[in-house]
This record gives sequence, C-alpha cells and structure tokens, in this order.
Amino acid sequence: MFFARVPMTMTGVTLTLYVVSGLGRGYGAAGVVGAAVTLGMALGAPLIGRTIDRYGLRPVVAVCGLSSTAFWFAAPHLSYEALVVCALPAGVLSVPAGSLARQILAALVPADQRRAAYSLDTILVEASFMIGPAAGIAAISGLSATLTLSGIGTIFGVTALLIFLLNPPIRNEDELAPTGTARPPLRSWLTGRLLATLLIAAGTLFCLVGTEVATLAALRSHGDVGWTGLVIAVMCAASMIGGIVHGAVRKSLPQGLLMLLLALLVIPVGLVTQPWWLLMLVLIPTNLVCAPTLAATTEAVSELAPPAVRGEAMGLQDASTRLGLAAGSPVVGFAIDHSSPAWGFAAAGFGGLALAALGLVWSLRRRPVRTPSLAAAVRARR
Repeated sequence: MFFARVPMTMTGVTLTLYVVSGLGRGYGAAGVVGAAVTLGMALGAPLIGRTIDRYGLRPVVAVCGLSSTAFWFAAPHLSYEALVVCALPAGVLSVPAGSLARQILAALVPADQRRAAYSLDTILVEASFMIGPAAGIAAISGLSATLTLSGIGTIFGVTALLIFLLNPPIRNEDELAPTGTARPPLRSWLTGRLLATLLIAAGTLFCLVGTEVATLAALRSHGDVGWTGLVIAVMCAASMIGGIVHGAVRKSLPQGLLMLLLALLVIPVGLVTQPWWLLMLVLIPTNLVCAPTLAATTEAVSELAPPAVRGEAMGLQDASTRLGLAAGSPVVGFAIDHSSPAWGFAAAGFGGLALAALGLVWSLRRRPVRTPSLAAAVRARR
C-alpha cells in the first residue's frame, strides 16, 4: 500500500508542470485539472468504498487499476479541454489506496493494537509525500512528459495488479457476515458522532494544506524559496516522530483535542516568518501533532462504523479530507493575497477550528436525549 500511494503523491505536481510547460497554459488552468481530479476522488471515494463492501476487493481494484493506467497513458496525448473532461471520471475511478490500507489494517490487526498500526500507516503516508513529489518533479524535468505520465500509469497498474494478486482481507473471521445479511441502514451508523469525526478530519486537512501554502508564501516573500524542500522535509520528519510516539504510548489524546492542538499551535507561527530556519523551527510543534491527529481520525472511524460498511465509512473519511484539502488552499491563498503570509497561518488555524467546531455542534445537536420510559421506571421500582 505504501508503493500504491507513491504515484498518488506524484500526480499533483506532474499534472501542474505538464499543463504549464507541456500545454502552455497558466497555473490557474492547471489548478482546474487538479481540482477536477480531487473532486472526482471526493465524490467517488464513498461509492467505491460501498462497492468494496458489497462485491469485495478484487473487482474494484481491477476496474480502478485499469482506469487509472488508461488515463495516465492517454493524458500526454490529450488536448487541455479533453484532459479537463477526463480528469473528473479518472478521479472517481482512481485506486483507493488510502481507504484500502485502513480497511486491511482493521481486518488484520486486533482492535487494541490498531492505534500503533494506524500510526505506522500515517508515518508511511508522510514518507510517500517526502518521496513522491520530488520524484515527480525530477522525472518531468529530466524526461519527456509522455514518458513521465506513462510511467505514473505503469506504477498505478503494477501496484493494482499486486494488490489484486495478494487479495488481502478486508474483514476478519469474526466480521464476515453470512450470505443474505441485510446491510445496516445509513442512519443507523452515520451518526452525529461519526459526522463530527469527519468534519474534524476535514478541518485537519484544511489546516495542514493551509500551513503548507502559508509556509511557501512566507519563504517566497523573503527570497528563501530555495530552502522550501528542507523546510517541508523537516515538517514531515516532525510529523513522523509524532506518529511514532502516538503509536507507542498505551493511551493517547482523542482526535478532537489533537486537532485543537494542531490548529492552536499553527496560529502564532506567523509572528516569526524570518529567517527561514527560525520559521522551520516554529513549525515543528504543530507538525508533531499532524500524524497523531490523522491516525486518531482513522481509529475513531473504524470504531464507529460497523464492519459491513467499513469501506463506505473509510471512503467518507477520504472524501472529507479531500474536501478539506480543496477548501484550504484557496481560502488561505485569499487571506495571503489580501494581507500577508503571516495571516495565512492564522487563516489555516482558525479555518480548521471552524470546521472542527461545526462538527462538535452537529454532534451535540444530533445526540438523542435519553429519558426513561414509564415501563422502565416501573421495572426499576420493582
């Protein structure tokens, strides 16, 4: 699953550079293609997850693997307009590596050890983001666009084939439902608490992507763009360290409190945006909480969703995080354009808190009020 995620982290930068350099379009036009892919992934994730719940892993991986491979092989031969049209369905039918990894871990790992497993998974996600974008930039800069995009398609196809052949379980023996068992109704498991968890997840990704945008803007405003790679690498390393600690401790903080720390620690970063090395240092505390927050989110979703709908629930988690990503960049970018990079950090933190607070309010509004019935009162008196 780690190797399946690496090409996913390469897609954003390679598509952007291809549209700008290969097709001669602007960054705004490149953003439209990226937004179409992201929107497709957000819309498709719950549907793909529900299909996995019903038909199993192999049929879905086969269809998604063929679709992803075909899109990336065709991309360098398409016009810009055709690329935009194909980007949305390609996003819908992309290989759901993230949600699949979480489902497989839930099936293979006992419940009392899942915190460590999800933390390890999040650490590997950070590692893939340290490798993928840099490899994508190096490939499309040193090789032809056709070879680079086709290579990404090849990696998607090979990893999908490996998953298909390995066919890892998505349910353990205790969770296998008998044939003909009815699917739990949506309202029985999509509770206020689960919706709150998903909104907190969206707020987390809003905060994270906003922090990256503000960091890049701060470095650029002071002529320190050349240090961007090192700063991002240190941020990822801090997140990995936090994930190791989160997975090793016997009891960790809940998702909501971790999200609160993540946002509160990023808000004052704008007070120290230069020199670059000081900015890098003050970004470490908030990134230490990054991987733990993501791991705690997955742990909460796996606890709240019944095994029969785990794929759809994990797909909803993917959708919420991608919507948070899609909202964070433009909102924080707007704040930076109309003020300064320092206010971008504040916008990232407060925006994430707003989404998390919305989730908390929703959960309180949906929580049923428990009142003892007359029959229960009579039985209690007896």
